[in-house]
Amino acid sequence: MMRIPSFVIYLAIIVLGALVLNVALSFLDLDVMPGDIVISRPGLNIHISVLYSLGASVSLALLFWWWRK
Repeated sequence: MMRIPSFVIYLAIIVLGALVLNVALSFLDLDVMPGDIVISRPGLNIHISVLYSLGASVSLALLFWWWRK
């Protein structure tokens, strides 16, 4: 059976955490930062806060990594 390297697991946790936090942060109505993705069309408004989500996800990943040690 093939073993998955631990950095791939951590990377997957960070990406999934960023996606989940993106939904939570969208309700806070934060200002748009550089690097965020905004799609505004008639009847459709999508704001993907990349920097906020990645920052929170990396912080949580480091916290859990420190807690595990």
